[in-house]
Amino acid sequence: MENIELEELRYPIGKFELPSSISEGQIAEWIGVLEHFPDRLELLVKELSKTQLETRYRPGGWTVRQLIHHVADSHHNSYIRFKWALTEETPVIKAYFEKKWAELFDTRTAPIELSLNHLSAVHAKLVYLLKGLSSEDLKRSFIHPESNETTTIEENIGRYVWHGNHHYAHIKNLLQREGWNS
Repeated sequence: MENIELEELRYPIGKFELPSSISEGQIAEWIGVLEHFPDRLELLVKELSKTQLETRYRPGGWTVRQLIHHVADSHHNSYIRFKWALTEETPVIKAYFEKKWAELFDTRTAPIELSLNHLSAVHAKLVYLLKGLSSEDLKRSFIHPESNETTTIEENIGRYVWHGNHHYAHIKNLLQREGWNS
């Protein structure tokens, strides 16, 4: 498989690009995407067979099951990061080893409904929180310990919209390539 094809499989919607400015309208749009993401994902994967859930979305990539559990784990961690940024002064957040988490027993074998339900609850809480933030709150930030980059809450909203859509596209593209869509 050529490097270009592999890169397209890895980043089907491209890499995250932060807009040069983020408007109130952009924030509202992103929050709407976050609000509906759990339902979109569930509709995409709820009818998949065990064999389909064990299929890797690309060579060397995670299985569909691992992707679903990863999204729930990642968005759970992100919710906590939002809370830290709102309650501490530019905290250094706790990173986690997502690749190691993806290899844990539960991520490899648990029913996807556990993570779909968790994602639905986390997004409901996150959306409720985000809709109540002021423009000053949206500028609060945290520092990622690996990159030492400062990320604002508004930037993180966009990053997690991208993250969900990124993994949604992994699964959707696999279903299309395999002819599994109905």
